Amino acid sequence: MTAATRDRLIDEAMRLFGEQGYRATSVAQIEAAAGLAPGAGGLYHHFRSKELLLEAGVDRQLDRLRALRDIRRIFEGLTDLRSELTVLGRYTLGIIDEEAQLLRILSSELRDRPRKLADAYSGLIDETYRGMADWVSHRAPAAARDRVEAVATVALNALFAHRTMHEFLGVRPPLLDDDRLIEEWVETIAGRIEALQ
Repeated sequence: MTAATRDRLIDEAMRLFGEQGYRATSVAQIEAAAGLAPGAGGLYHHFRSKELLLEAGVDRQLDRLRALRDIRRIFEGLTDLRSELTVLGRYTLGIIDEEAQLLRILSSELRDRPRKLADAYSGLIDETYRGMADWVSHRAPAAARDRVEAVATVALNALFAHRTMHEFLGVRPPLLDDDRLIEEWVETIAGRIEALQ
């Protein structure tokens, strides 16, 4: 029951932090949403502070995101550049969708984020871009590292921007649904990688 209550507290806290922001969410609201008596201090039996609860929630979601670190594992069994890019593009959009709550929390709390969370998030982003650059380099081994990193950055930024414009700016990019986006993205990035080969 204790583990289940702890998980419920994390689930509800992350949901509330995503909807209202960290600072605007009270401990009593989290307790009530998790099925505990609001204001009775039940949260403190599992976490010493609201900040440690946030850290636990972010750590849990960062563990899920770490799958993006090793981009090449996604492609086991695939050998065609465009097939690999299609899988990568769809997978990346799916991960962004699944972790929209975490991204909302982290972006809204940028200035006041605990150092541990800032470092973990920064490390994960760095590893994701490095993993993409390593994959591009594997596809174009003779290419200079700075060119490989540029292609990797443009590739990932295009997907992140497409998905997060609505989340953070409240606007949807015109004209492109996911299928059309992936189709154009694959052709563009494949063309750049082929030029590097």
